[in-house]
Amino acid sequence: MLDESVAFVLSERARRDDATIVDATFGAGGHTKEILARQPRARVIALDADPAAVERARALAGSYPGRIIAVHANFADLDEALDEAGVREVDGILFDFGISSIQLADPARGFSFSGDEPLDMRLDPTSDDPTAADVLASLSERELADLIHGGGDERLANRIAHQIVVRRERSPLRTTTDLVAAIFAARPRNAPRSSIHPATRTFQALRMAVNDELHRVERGLDAAARRLGIGARAVAISFHSGEDRVVKSTFRRWERDGFSTILTRKPIAASARERAANPRSRSAKLRAAERITEDVSWR
Repeated sequence: MLDESVAFVLSERARRDDATIVDATFGAGGHTKEILARQPRARVIALDADPAAVERARALAGSYPGRIIAVHANFADLDEALDEAGVREVDGILFDFGISSIQLADPARGFSFSGDEPLDMRLDPTSDDPTAADVLASLSERELADLIHGGGDERLANRIAHQIVVRRERSPLRTTTDLVAAIFAARPRNAPRSSIHPATRTFQALRMAVNDELHRVERGLDAAARRLGIGARAVAISFHSGEDRVVKSTFRRWERDGFSTILTRKPIAASARERAANPRSRSAKLRAAERITEDVSWR
């Protein structure tokens, strides 16, 4: 959805000579590079909670002198990041929620269940936030079941939570292999086969809880409302139904209050070609809104 998201964020306002656009989730830098290629007079403020992504942004900045400002910050802290960069108002903000393929492939992060990795799952591994292993060790069986079901829509949440508690009494769950073993032990012998790995939903739910993702989506969008200029757009790509609900309800509230107009009456999904090339995009939904009011109370 690279083409669609960049096309939306590059509004008429964002095409002016001194435009400042925020890539709130830099990741591998695909969106930033495309924005700079299509708008050669703009600069991008590149945010990411992951220090490795920030280093990639700084490295890329060398190829675009004066046009990329790399900031180590979660998109939920957009206000503070823009203050640090000395920017009051921006001409577009692009959010691409979820995690990148680079993070999934990093064996030190614990996002993937394909290997034997430490159960970390923090988007910012330098933070003091609890790791996934800490969460699994501290929550009650009921709390674990609610987390797994609420964040992953996992129908076996109660059974998985029970297996986690039983196993941690013998030995703490420290690696992704430990968690996968608990998930497989919770599966009934006659469980039907699925097109996705049995651990997918549990890992997703745990990652979202570790990083407080839904709350941070709300905070990031609220900050965007305070920073967008007239005619500037907020564009959001979601990969989870909970994220998409937050984006949808926020944009509807903005429009109801006269702050913005919704540009995507229905979310834009990935094309068949993109889904074939990138299976992770099958759940992606893109929504966009444009600020139309001069009401400073939104500041």
